[in-house]
Amino acid sequence: MTFKEKVNGLITEALLEKPSVFLVDLAVSDSFKISVGLDGDNGVALQDCIDISRAIENNLDREEQDFSLEVASVGVGTPLKMVRQYKKNVGRTLIVTTNTEKIEAELVEANDVFIILSWKAREPKKVGKGKETVQKEQQIPYTEIKEAVVTVTF
Repeated sequence: MTFKEKVNGLITEALLEKPSVFLVDLAVSDSFKISVGLDGDNGVALQDCIDISRAIENNLDREEQDFSLEVASVGVGTPLKMVRQYKKNVGRTLIVTTNTEKIEAELVEANDVFIILSWKAREPKKVGKGKETVQKEQQIPYTEIKEAVVTVTF
């Protein structure tokens, strides 16, 4: 069992006690710096990070392998990586980049296969001069999404 597999097992075990919190990112560098990124269906509390940190720290032996540890919630500008993150952000505005376009729109639906975005756009009128505002909606499979980031509006 590699060091990373051991850490991943400890995190998985600790998260069983916190069903609303989930692992988004785990990195172990060559110098054994462990970086853990967490997200939650209702956000991540500081206590969640402390608990996961302790679960790792208390079950690894520094005599066997010295390491540094960082446990944090994923930031606002961090790209979404998991279907569960899309589902928890329904109703929020995303900037989604695909192979062909970049769309800033409201996430109105997220299932296990695709997301649906909705936005208003100004387009030329079908008859006559000028523009009109139209409601657009687009279904995008996860396989076509290169990056999706939640935008914060004030």
